[in-house]
Amino acid sequence: MNLKSMPVAKLLDLKGRVETALRTKVADRRRALESDLARLTRFGGRGHRIMAKVPPKYRNPDDPSETWAGRGLKPRWLAAAIKAGKKLEHFAIVAPTRAAAATKAPKRRQAKKR
Repeated sequence: MNLKSMPVAKLLDLKGRVETALRTKVADRRRALESDLARLTRFGGRGHRIMAKVPPKYRNPDDPSETWAGRGLKPRWLAAAIKAGKKLEHFAIVAPTRAAAATKAPKRRQAKKR
């Protein structure tokens, strides 16, 4: 094809047909890739997983609404406090453990009547 000698009308027509063909091919390829991706994530791929919520382990004493569960990056308030010389244990939320709860109040047995 000699594009330099082709009239403008034919060039514009050719341009339109090329753009249409490209749009169709791109759409087909995109559908195929999305289908493959859906199939892969369905069979144990690393899709979006919902993480279980973890109770907080650390609390900011200055603002009790700020907590951290110990996952991910340390929050700014905690990093600043540790940098200032405080220990991580200073911010720990004390939660009763199962063993402590079990030994807290022993149950009394009633004496049997004879």
